[in-house]
Parts: sequence; structure tokens; C-alpha cells
Amino acid sequence: MILLGIVILIVALSGTPLFAVMGLSAIINHKNADIDLQALLINFYQLASKPLLQALPLFAFSGYLLTYSDAPKRLLKLSRAILGWIPGGLTIVTIISCSFVTALTGASGITIVALGGLLLPALINENYDKKFSLGLVTSGGSLGLLFAPSLPIILYGVVSETNIDHLFKAGIIPGIMIIVILSMYGISYALKHNISRQKFSINEVRQAIWEAKWELPLPFIILGGIYGGKFAISEAAAIVTACVFIAEVIICRDIKLKNIGKIARESMVLVGGILVILGMTMAVTNYLIDEEVPARMLEFFSSRMTSKYSFLIALNLFLLIIGCMIDIYAAIVLIVPIIGPIALEYGIHPVHLGIIFLTNLGVGYITPPVGLNLFIASIRFKEPVLKLYIASLSFLVCLLIALVLITYFPSISTFLLPAESLLEVYE
Repeated sequence: MILLGIVILIVALSGTPLFAVMGLSAIINHKNADIDLQALLINFYQLASKPLLQALPLFAFSGYLLTYSDAPKRLLKLSRAILGWIPGGLTIVTIISCSFVTALTGASGITIVALGGLLLPALINENYDKKFSLGLVTSGGSLGLLFAPSLPIILYGVVSETNIDHLFKAGIIPGIMIIVILSMYGISYALKHNISRQKFSINEVRQAIWEAKWELPLPFIILGGIYGGKFAISEAAAIVTACVFIAEVIICRDIKLKNIGKIARESMVLVGGILVILGMTMAVTNYLIDEEVPARMLEFFSSRMTSKYSFLIALNLFLLIIGCMIDIYAAIVLIVPIIGPIALEYGIHPVHLGIIFLTNLGVGYITPPVGLNLFIASIRFKEPVLKLYIASLSFLVCLLIALVLITYFPSISTFLLPAESLLEVYE
């Protein structure tokens, strides 16, 4: 078994796609345990029968439509008109814009690619240091994962069988707190370096609102509909997708009809990759559960970590490493089924664990030496990756401060939850 693990690790490190590595591992383990390989197909059937997964392709498609349209430019103009008069206003605009796009697309790399060409020149033109600007845009790509309709939150809820509405509510305060901490750093930087700010103009605000009138209702439709109980998450996905399609393709005509197929194909590649990885990884995790691996891990931790807080320290360090090395979707389906029962034994609420988990993986995106966003930004901006390491360090410290607060003050995540949900385990 050890030799098998070494072989699979070598295959993974050689660049073989993760779903193939997971599939190979699942097949070999099922064969060794004399389990019929039809069990692998059953995993995919169970996956396809989960109604909440219907929201994934719709939210992904709507997010890609927005990214390929001129909506980011209009929203950026609106944000600057409203916030540009504040010291460090453009840094706040950058943080909020990145959070919005990542929440809709669920892919931080897309945020850097889509907004980087707009935000980086704007920051440099307003006399922000290039190192600061690179660090801000690179770090901004990992923001927004805690806001609805974040695909990682939906996937976490499906894998862990945690109420997704509760996860969305739990992410609001931690997500806002992260934005505030980074914004405060941006304001202090602007004051220290005497960055000029633009004069507030009500006419400019009105014009920007008018130009972005078709995008502005989207957050209210998503948040108001889901949190107000007006419609389910899958219904929200369908409504938002219809609204985005009508606004960007028919009314604004930012996207030509002939390009819809290309955009749909690109977004479905993301969704298809998630589902294939999820199906294969579920097979592996089911095998691990059958072999009582989580129970053995719990026994191992219990004998060495008697404190909930020592477990949380170990968990954060482990997840930061995982966040550097593994895609967020693969990490969720691979790690959550194993970590969830252990965390529960330490008295950590599943919703709080979800926010800790996703925050860690978001921070991992910009954690050297192999944080994914560092390499995406290096390619996008044609800068040495070592330069991105240095540029992102101060923002990494801010995110780590937020992570510590989220981890050790559970009420930040659970404050908006119904009181009865705090007594529930899994619904």
C-alpha cells in the first residue's frame, strides 16, 4: 500500500490531471478491496442526482458572460465615481471589483485576467507604486469566495451536506471584514504616500449609475432572493443567468450571438472539470471512509491534541499548504469528507468550518512558493514570479490577520445564522 501511494504521488507530480490520478487511485483501491468497479459509476449517478449542483453551470455561465462583456468597465467606473474621493479610493474599488467578479465566476484566475488589464494601469496612473499595485491586483483575485453565489461555497455545501443558505449567510460578515482590513491598509498606504484623489461629482455618479443600470440589480436579485426565501439557489441561478444574458447580449450588445457558444464552452470546461474531479474524488473518499481512515485520524489527533485550539492551528497550517498546491475544488472534495467528522468531534460547527476552510484556500492562492494566483499574475503582467512574491507579502499578512479572527472568533461566521441552526449538525 505504501509503494502504491508513492507511485500515485509520482504520477500526480509528473503533471497528470488530478481526475486521472484520483481515478487511478480509486480503481486500484477498489480492486484491492474486492469492491465491484460499478461502485465508481454509482458515485457519478449520486452526484448527478444532487439538485443543488444544477446551480453550478448556470452561475459559471453567467459569470463568464459578465467577464466577457463591458460590465467590469462600467462597474469599475461606477465604483470610482462613488469611492474615488476617499484616500486610497482606487484600492477600495479594486478590492470590491475583484470580490464581485470572483463571487460570480468562482475562479480567481479569471478575475486577475479579466480585471488586471483595467486595474493595474489605473493604479499606476494614479501614482501607486508598481509593487503595491501588483500585490493588490494579485491578492484581489482570491477575494469574493465567501460571497453568494460563490461556486466553492455551493460545492462545499454539497460535499459536506451543510445547509448552503446558512453558508452564504455565514460568509457575509467574514467577507466584509476581509474587504475592510485590506481597504484600511490601502487607505493608510495612500495617506502615507500622498496619493491624490479625484473630486466627488454627483453628475459623474449619476452617469455611471445610468451606464451600469443593467448590472446593478444582480446582487440584489441573488442576495435578496436567496436570503429572503423568495427562491431556491438553483432558481436564483436560472434567473440571474437569464438577466445577464438579456442585459449583456440583447440590450447592451457587448457580446455577439456568434460568441455565445465559445463562452458557454469555456465555462462548461470549468464546470465539467469540477464534476469529473468531484466524481473521482468521491470514489476515493468513500473508500477511505469504508477503511475507517477518518476514525483512525481522529484517534491520532485525539491522543495528541486535547485542545480545540491546537487542532485549529494544525488545521490552518495544513489547509494553507493544501491551498498552495491543490485547486480549490479538488481540495474541497478531497479534504472535507475527512476533516469534517474530526472537526465535529472538537466542537467546531460545520458552517464555521466551511468559512475557515474557504478562507484558508483563498489565502493559499497567494502564499509562496506555489500559490496559483502568483503564477497567473506573473503570466498576465509578464513579471518575474519572485517579484510577485514580494509584492503580495503585505497583503498576505492582512489576509492572515483576517484568517486568525475568523478561526478563533466563531461568532463572526455564525452571527447571522438562526439560533436553532447552531444546535444542528448536518441537515
